[in-house]
Amino acid sequence: MKVVRILVLASAVGMAPVQADTFFGLHAGYDSWQTGTQGGFANSQQLQDFSFRDKNQQGYYLAFEHLVPVLPNLRVQWQNLQSQGHTELNNSFSFGGTTFAAGTALNAELDFRYTDYVLYYELLDNSLLQLDLGLVAKKLSGELGLMAANRQASQSVRQWLPLLYLDTRLGLPGSGLELFANGQASQFSGNHWYDLQAGVGYQLVDSLAMDVRLKLGYRWLDLQLDDIDDLYAGITFSGIFAGIAVHF
Repeated sequence: MKVVRILVLASAVGMAPVQADTFFGLHAGYDSWQTGTQGGFANSQQLQDFSFRDKNQQGYYLAFEHLVPVLPNLRVQWQNLQSQGHTELNNSFSFGGTTFAAGTALNAELDFRYTDYVLYYELLDNSLLQLDLGLVAKKLSGELGLMAANRQASQSVRQWLPLLYLDTRLGLPGSGLELFANGQASQFSGNHWYDLQAGVGYQLVDSLAMDVRLKLGYRWLDLQLDDIDDLYAGITFSGIFAGIAVHF
């Protein structure tokens, strides 16, 4: 961690006692993710599929790391998952208390938002290999809506989901490049949430005070909801993303 180098330098030059916040590192990042979306949803296990449009999704995170070995680090991240779709019904379809007749041209809109609270430990942290392992509490909220020529329906979801968290990076010495992969996964009671990404990073700035890293990779997110707030859904988001990460 950068904070270790700061402490060593401070001791070497005989600086005044270290301030409390020197013992903490702050990470912040932003990702822009171009997704293709596939799948559908319903109020029963008979899902209605839609043809969804590609959409650019935005994500952010903050992470706080410290030098106390027994206490986990904290990462908080926010993500929007939105898309619009359409279909023409082959059979009648009921959703959100409204029934749409067969042959109806139906437009769909989904808007998921979630906040992840991640508690994790740094199992390895050096210039060649970094490995983090932890647990996630995901606060999921969202709305799914259907619109036809003369009627509309909507359904909301508000739930907490537990997941496992893994993050790893492999440095390529002398190049400023690194390979990374991370993900979250959970499966319980017919539900699952898999969120995996991998790619390459480049160290744009590497100084004592701050690191800046650029990222490019591919991300795949697959969710299945089985009677969560009377909602059934099977939806996949996947595509290329680019991002920036800053470490103070």
